[in-house]
Amino acid sequence: MSRIHLRKAALAVATAVLLSACATQGPMRPSQPLPPGQTAPETPQVTPEMTAAAETLTRMAALQDRLYKVAAPLLIDNAELCTRHARNLLGFTAKNRYTYPGSYNEAAHAVLGMGERLQVTNVLAGSGAAKAGLRQGDELVAAADKPLPTGPNALSQAGAVFGPIVQKQASLPLTIERRGQQRDLTVPVTRACAFGIELGNADNVNAYADGQRVMVTRGMMGFVKNDDELAYVVAHTMAHNMLGHAASQRNAATIGSIIDNLTRIAPDTSMLIGSGGIKAMPATLDTAADRLAVYLLARADYRIEGVSGFWKRFADTYPATVLNGHTANHPSMAQRTATIDKAVAEVKAKKSDKKPLTP
Repeated sequence: MSRIHLRKAALAVATAVLLSACATQGPMRPSQPLPPGQTAPETPQVTPEMTAAAETLTRMAALQDRLYKVAAPLLIDNAELCTRHARNLLGFTAKNRYTYPGSYNEAAHAVLGMGERLQVTNVLAGSGAAKAGLRQGDELVAAADKPLPTGPNALSQAGAVFGPIVQKQASLPLTIERRGQQRDLTVPVTRACAFGIELGNADNVNAYADGQRVMVTRGMMGFVKNDDELAYVVAHTMAHNMLGHAASQRNAATIGSIIDNLTRIAPDTSMLIGSGGIKAMPATLDTAADRLAVYLLARADYRIEGVSGFWKRFADTYPATVLNGHTANHPSMAQRTATIDKAVAEVKAKKSDKKPLTP
């Protein structure tokens, strides 16, 4: 199977069932206290290198947490507009120690308490999983009374268990273990835009859309001043996916390779030299994404009055001459801001007239 087909297969499992195919980040909890009389399995001696690796994972997890929190209402409240991209989701991600390569595997195990079982790493706010009370750190034991797999291939194998249930049922009976005690939960499925939400482990200030995923780099997350501004970036990138722009520009494979690379803990930053092979987005497509993004933001109750000002400030700070920055890939700033201002006025008029917020 080709690399592209493997990536699509993994995404089909992860986005349709868990939410995101992100394989290098995820918040982790130290192992929970064991019941009286039960002893913990032996773990390797913690080295300074393991501690440093665990700190790296934890920093990345904090950024991913914030990204999920901001993306949640955009994904859920806009399912009606996603049409081809809307799916039934459970609204959580899960990983085990084998999700992490090399020394990070040992760090996740010895320092952060991740083991053979899949452990919940993110819960999408407002999703069925959140409403059912699923928490970060919960270990997944069984789904619909079927034991869930453990070990190196647990994530892909779990998709084969979850997938048919999510497609056919309105809720998932889930058995978890929390603080040494098993609990049974009923997790309602959530209709949402099924885009993977990824953190890019790089300092270039950009965001990427390959048609299936939304990636925001660490550099971009450092630039935004608040959650509204981060939502502006996520919504604009989502809109490109919803409108199929990566495919129409024949950029999907190139952007997909960049996303694959930047989700790694130690990405190859040489891929970010120059434009990275990405064609600049034409003004007609970019303005279409900007208009749709304003509606996505309004439907998710984000503050739309600041969208135009944010992108102007961004372009002033990182102009198109900054290669592999967002403005270089989206250079039509004058047309974009004019479109945004017009869309904001449209949305406000529709709200005033109590009309549906549909573009």
